[in-house]
Amino acid sequence: MSTKAKNLEELFEDGLKDIYWAEKKLVKSLPEMEEKATNEKLKKSLKDHLKETEKQVERLEEVFKSIDKKPTAKKCEAMAGLIEEGEEIIEETESGDVRDAGIIMACQKVEHYEIASYGTLAAFAKVLGYKKAVKLLLETLEEEKNADEHLSEIADTALNTEAIS
Repeated sequence: MSTKAKNLEELFEDGLKDIYWAEKKLVKSLPEMEEKATNEKLKKSLKDHLKETEKQVERLEEVFKSIDKKPTAKKCEAMAGLIEEGEEIIEETESGDVRDAGIIMACQKVEHYEIASYGTLAAFAKVLGYKKAVKLLLETLEEEKNADEHLSEIADTALNTEAIS
């Protein structure tokens, strides 16, 4: 933060800027992960989540609008690190089941970060009385939880077992 947050409202706005940057960065990163994945269910999941993430970016813009703020992105160091880690996993694994397992691991780390972010932002919005923002943030929170569960299902269906050999 260039200036220190003095109250919950400023902390909330800073968190929104952070996750806005993160989602926009994911929109750019997900196609590469999809391209490098070989498991068809994983490829479809990544493609579907890209569309969902694009809607989440729009939803965040609605959140900003609902609190009379201009949508502004601030580099999210956590997401930048998670994406960089995902890129390293892709570079350091052979194409196939092992890489797919690594992609799932990287994606789930991202999902867990997003779940924590949206849960906290929704709680802040509730305390601040931003009813529309709460509704929008909780909608995205549910999508992120579902994406995480879906990735677990793909991994558990056999992908992790196939990656052993």
